[in-house]
Amino acid sequence: MHLKRQVKNVQVLLGIIISHYRHVLGVPLDDRKATNNYAINRTDSLPSVTPPADLILTPWGEEETVTSVGVVTMLWSLSVSSFAVGGMVASFFGGWLGDKLGRIKALLVANSFSLIGALLMGFSKLGPSHVLIIAGRSISGVYCGLISGLVPMYIGEIAPTTLRGALGTLHQLAIVTGILISQIVGLDFILGSHDLWHILLGLSAVPALLQCLLLLFCPESPRYLYITLEEEVKAKKSLKRLRGSDDVTKDINDMKKEKEEASSEQKVSIIQLFTNSSYRQPIIVALMLHVAQQFSGVNGIFYYSTSIFQTAGISQPVYATIGVGAINLIFTAISVLLVEKAGRRSLFLIGMSGMFFCAIFMSVGLVLLDKFAWMSYVSMTAIFLFVSFFEIGPGPIPWFMVAEFFSQGPRPTALALAAFSNWFCNFIIALCFQYIADFCGPYVFFLFAGVVLAFTLFTFFKVPETKGKSFEEIAAEFRKKSSSAQRPKAAVEMEFLRSTETV
Repeated sequence: MHLKRQVKNVQVLLGIIISHYRHVLGVPLDDRKATNNYAINRTDSLPSVTPPADLILTPWGEEETVTSVGVVTMLWSLSVSSFAVGGMVASFFGGWLGDKLGRIKALLVANSFSLIGALLMGFSKLGPSHVLIIAGRSISGVYCGLISGLVPMYIGEIAPTTLRGALGTLHQLAIVTGILISQIVGLDFILGSHDLWHILLGLSAVPALLQCLLLLFCPESPRYLYITLEEEVKAKKSLKRLRGSDDVTKDINDMKKEKEEASSEQKVSIIQLFTNSSYRQPIIVALMLHVAQQFSGVNGIFYYSTSIFQTAGISQPVYATIGVGAINLIFTAISVLLVEKAGRRSLFLIGMSGMFFCAIFMSVGLVLLDKFAWMSYVSMTAIFLFVSFFEIGPGPIPWFMVAEFFSQGPRPTALALAAFSNWFCNFIIALCFQYIADFCGPYVFFLFAGVVLAFTLFTFFKVPETKGKSFEEIAAEFRKKSSSAQRPKAAVEMEFLRSTETV
């Protein structure tokens, strides 16, 4: 989801940045097919840039220009994908950094990457723009890769059991709020203009600075202090600040039990997560939740949204896309209110089931679009509902559920692996979706409907409810599901042994 927010920022300025790349590299804007292909999401014309006076389009010059257009295409692709690469690499180091420095200091270090990336992009117009933007987005990707593990870890460790889900969902609420704000300020009459686009890219420094200031007032994770550093006095002090009460006996007792388990676990490697029977099922479920989030087709919905809004006759589809962002925000807020009442598993199932039917309606609308013009409204409605169901469950829940699945020992490694799987799946979708869409055409969302159905069934049978449960109780739920899956096999084996004994 961090990737989606950053891509939204760049997509808003897509045509302008490409035209600037071409201007910097001396490639004229006229007649270039590549520019038209990249500008499909824009309704206004690209700003005109005067080609260099010494560029003469002879046959040799035309060939050279085509090559230059290919270079622009490559640089734009790097500008988009470098963010995901930075996030994938950094996602493995979030847990390690949190254990090494503590949760608060690690978040402060992560924010330094955000500031550096924002400054590089903010000043990109003053230097070699393509180099500064690619470097800035790579470093910003490192920031998002780090916090995709650190933030759920910190929230999961400081939140009381009764509010763990609601506070975890607030993380997602902050992300979709950022998406909506970036969509609004990216309008061409605000900051999405040829003169101010670099300011929009550098604007991410503002929330980074704000977070740095607010982190100075945040207490360190009491679980980190008590279990990892064995500093009980500091842990109690932190708990008193967080709970607003001097009586923290229950929390300390819970952490004592967790510490006893963590002392026998020590540090857990990625291999141990899959080889140890206690961790195998939780990590598989955690990874599947993140894979389900990314392979649900939500990024494809955003890809198709502008063209569908245009087909529906909306003269300014960018405002309809902002409407989708507003729906994002509203239903994430609803998820915050419901997650502690309905439960994580229930909301995830509701969200996935709703997305399944929306994907079908989406495909039907696209298939019949040529025959019935009003089908564009069916597809448009399906977009809004699909996003609504996504933000109710599959959007926010996977991030904090992983932190709930594991105790202090394996939690950093599990969060790092889950974050990496999310980034990797997002990268794969970004890389392959265009090819899948070209191959399947309007039937592409039937494919996603099948994928969503498969993950819905997996969730129904394999994912436990974690609402209001301690880490020990959640571990017991996994053991129960694992033993119930193995019991039929054991019963068959015992029946076979009895039959052989009678013979």
